[in-house]
Amino acid sequence: MEESLRIILPVYLVVYLGIAFIWRSVVVYRTTGINPYVLGRNDNAYDYIGVVFRLTFLAVIGVIVLFSAFSDFYNYVAPINWLEINFIRWFGLVLLIGSLIWTAIAQIQMGTSWRIGIDKKNRTELIEKGLFTVSRNPIFLGMRLALIGFFLTIPNAITLLTMVLGDVLMQIQVRLEEEHLRKLHGKKYEEFCRNVRRWI
Repeated sequence: MEESLRIILPVYLVVYLGIAFIWRSVVVYRTTGINPYVLGRNDNAYDYIGVVFRLTFLAVIGVIVLFSAFSDFYNYVAPINWLEINFIRWFGLVLLIGSLIWTAIAQIQMGTSWRIGIDKKNRTELIEKGLFTVSRNPIFLGMRLALIGFFLTIPNAITLLTMVLGDVLMQIQVRLEEEHLRKLHGKKYEEFCRNVRRWI
């Protein structure tokens, strides 16, 4: 299975990047003229989270490149050999594929309200349909599943770190975004929060 993963994981990563970030960004920009990428580069707590998010994502890319193309160096990221069981790896792949489908559906349902970060300049619509009836944050939920999936398919110190760190960052980011939406939509958002759980 390991040889198959050396091909599957880089392909998955390219497809995930293409669908979850590039495609939706292009669609939103062409439809609205608004750049959906709104993570800043200022020296404040919110933008710092964005920096660590980017570094976490680069770490995932790096470990997949090492695993797939430079297997002699992969041992330097401390593989967790006792977790390298085919059943666990298959389960990780199922999570990866499921998270991609889930995330893509949630992004489509968000329409032009989709952003990478908090857009304080442009008012966005509150989405209460589709996957948003079972989770207030389905895209972040999909990303959490993807990080778990990466860890299970190639368990090592880096994928463990990115899974834990990514989850902590998403817990913080979700709360910042919910605070923004509460200010933006007021009582309507409060009612939404009462009816729909944060994760699932």
